[in-house]
Amino acid sequence: MKRIVFTGGGTAGHVTPNIALIPKLKSLGYDIHYIGSYEGIERKLIEDYRIPYYGISTGKLRRYFDLKNFSDPFRVIKGFMEAKQVLKTLKPDIVFSKGGFVSVPVVRAASSLKIPCIIHESDMTPGLANSLCIPVAKKVCCNFPETLQKLPEEKAVLTGSPIRAELTKGSKEKGLSMCGFHGGKPVIMVIGGSLGAAGVNTLVREALPKLLDDFQVVHICGKEKIDNLLLSTQGYKQFEYVKEDLKDLFAMADIVISRAGANAICELLALRKPSLLIPLPARASRGDQILNAKSFESQGFAMVADEDYLTAVTLTEKVHELYFTRQSYIESMQNSNQRDAIDKIVGLIEEVVNQ
Repeated sequence: MKRIVFTGGGTAGHVTPNIALIPKLKSLGYDIHYIGSYEGIERKLIEDYRIPYYGISTGKLRRYFDLKNFSDPFRVIKGFMEAKQVLKTLKPDIVFSKGGFVSVPVVRAASSLKIPCIIHESDMTPGLANSLCIPVAKKVCCNFPETLQKLPEEKAVLTGSPIRAELTKGSKEKGLSMCGFHGGKPVIMVIGGSLGAAGVNTLVREALPKLLDDFQVVHICGKEKIDNLLLSTQGYKQFEYVKEDLKDLFAMADIVISRAGANAICELLALRKPSLLIPLPARASRGDQILNAKSFESQGFAMVADEDYLTAVTLTEKVHELYFTRQSYIESMQNSNQRDAIDKIVGLIEEVVNQ
């Protein structure tokens, strides 16, 4: 039996693409295991799939000064030794990494044991963790055509991001029922990532009086970010987080307002959902969401807005423009070659394992 070890964690975006690959690999007879941090979000997400899970020590890698920079390298070294022991015991045919800080000791340990690794970079430019892993990887999968220029030519493969198959199987009727909506008005879905997006939440709520004239709005606003004063607002439904029923909300949505995290926008691409992307500002990130959004905008997949210059009025105007031009975005997404990521990545896995 072929055996694969997955790694990746820190955020849901470093785990859900791995989860998307599991059913296909199981159907091909793979024995699947997962290495993550002791108590990271990846442990909780993987538990639902009954995959053997191994926790290791991990430390954050930073490009800026922090007192933890003096202690975290020792945690990474400890994680390397723990990962090496797990891999020696499991003897996998391959390691697949989705990135995040926990992936560095795992990929480096696999390399020291001559176990081949494939890694996936979601963003336009590789993050620090993946940058440390690329030199020892067999192949590097990526989401954006522009990323190919930033990777070793012999390793880089444009695959797109694996999307859970169940997301494509939603029911519009179930979504409407969940929200108490009717079919007479189009629906805007607002989603800001697993933790929500405070800036987007504020803008949407300020624009609600005008938006609700023409739309119904379902808002996935993040943990502890529900506005209790708006609970009884007709045509507006809030959720902190949605898991199993997310597919039904997507099926119901005519357009989407979203941050521009790579995995989130790749889901929108796979589902062909016209979107207004409001990337996390550069002051609050390394700027990867801005680059992601610009790539989608240049390919005709989405409309982009700068949070710093948005108001309730301009947000409402952009939403109306997106809705009335939505078909052009749908057609561009239908013609994209950044789809079928599961088959492409599993094909690479099989190719490396059978070498």
